[in-house]
Amino acid sequence: MHQNQLFNWTRLKLAGWYSGVMGFILCLFGFAIYQVMARAHWYGLDQELEVVSGTLHDALEPNLSQPGAINPAVQALLPSLCVVNTDCMGLQAEELTQTNKQRHILGVVGQEAYYLRFLNPAGEVVAIIGNQPTYTSSQFSSQQTWQTLEDTDGNRYHQVSIPLKTKDSRFWGYMEVGRSLKEFDDHLYTLKWLLLVGLPFALCLVALASWWLAGLAMQPVYQSYNQIQQFTADAAHELRTPLAAIRATVESVLQTPELTEPEARTTLQIVERQNHRLSQLVQDLLLLSRMDMQKFRCKHQPCCINDLISDVIEEFAALAIAEAVSLEAEINQTGSLPELYVSGDEEQLYRLLANLVNNAIQYTGPGGVVKIKLKREEAFAVITVQDTGIGISTADQARIFDRFYRVHSDRSRATGGSGLGLSIAQAITNAHQGMIQVQSEVGKGSSFTVRLPLLTYKHGSLPHKTNLAQVE
Repeated sequence: MHQNQLFNWTRLKLAGWYSGVMGFILCLFGFAIYQVMARAHWYGLDQELEVVSGTLHDALEPNLSQPGAINPAVQALLPSLCVVNTDCMGLQAEELTQTNKQRHILGVVGQEAYYLRFLNPAGEVVAIIGNQPTYTSSQFSSQQTWQTLEDTDGNRYHQVSIPLKTKDSRFWGYMEVGRSLKEFDDHLYTLKWLLLVGLPFALCLVALASWWLAGLAMQPVYQSYNQIQQFTADAAHELRTPLAAIRATVESVLQTPELTEPEARTTLQIVERQNHRLSQLVQDLLLLSRMDMQKFRCKHQPCCINDLISDVIEEFAALAIAEAVSLEAEINQTGSLPELYVSGDEEQLYRLLANLVNNAIQYTGPGGVVKIKLKREEAFAVITVQDTGIGISTADQARIFDRFYRVHSDRSRATGGSGLGLSIAQAITNAHQGMIQVQSEVGKGSSFTVRLPLLTYKHGSLPHKTNLAQVE
């Protein structure tokens, strides 16, 4: 396949389509993973902020008395709370929140990533806890509960604003609970780089796998292509042989000044014989072609295998005598019904047996034996054509049913064989839902076994000449 430019180009395009489709799917999958993980993490942040802010809200409102004012009760609840314009504004965040971790209510707020701000009704900061972002209070919006903000250093923060009321239900101001998104952004940044680095590597693997899969998918096509090419070459060679004989005979006759009647008859006989050979070869090729395209129509009718074997032995008796080969039949009759019937085309079944017997006689030397055996095995008629000929090697047995294949090409051509006999036998067997097998040993002979399903009539037993009308 590597030497064929057409198949290489087709394989390249097929691999390109594989890679493109799989690459698109992987990119979508990577993008989906990124979005799902980002949304899941973001949802977790919202839930965490909502829980913390809700807990603080419920704990603070009963202790608020004056709108916008931090009273001692609130400072007692939040010991690290730093009121604006007091001395604590210059202290480090670690010092301000050191005691927070001892209180359940402030356990989360006391972490470095979190901060807390209290604003009066005008939106001015009155107290803080934790590391405060460097953006100004001008970014406060009473219309937005959730905000994602960015400070002057480019760091992002996510916060929630909750209105507070005094214990007598007056509007006190706002509480903002927020946290830094640095951990979140770092996580997404790492995930993004993993995807950006991993996807090209995965695409390279996909491209290699696509090239291999394309070759694997095209292998049967390439084998069929080679078989077609080989079939065409073999068919051309087989057609050329009789055509060359006819042409040589005609040219020889044309060069003869005067042609006698016996010479004319001999010439016409040669032409007629080669023409018959061509006609038979074309018929065989058409038969195989129709069977390949499943256009072959079997005449499903009861066929007696016993009678077919008798007819074949009668037809090939003269050929067997001419070749000094003993042609015998061995029919294993069991039960009260000796005849075995199958459903199919009698003409084609006869041809199946004739091809096997003719092939056996051709490859059996003088003094050899060709035996046709028939027996019943369960619901099958088993026909065996056995010879004591030259045999077939194990390597050749794998290809013995290939079209135009000959174990001994010189010998088969001399006998007029085209190399299609066993191929036709196999095709006929398959068309009748049967099976054909070969067993052979070089120097000892060969045995071809055909198994065909037996025909039964309505009550389940085998048909007989007296009850064929009841056959299904």
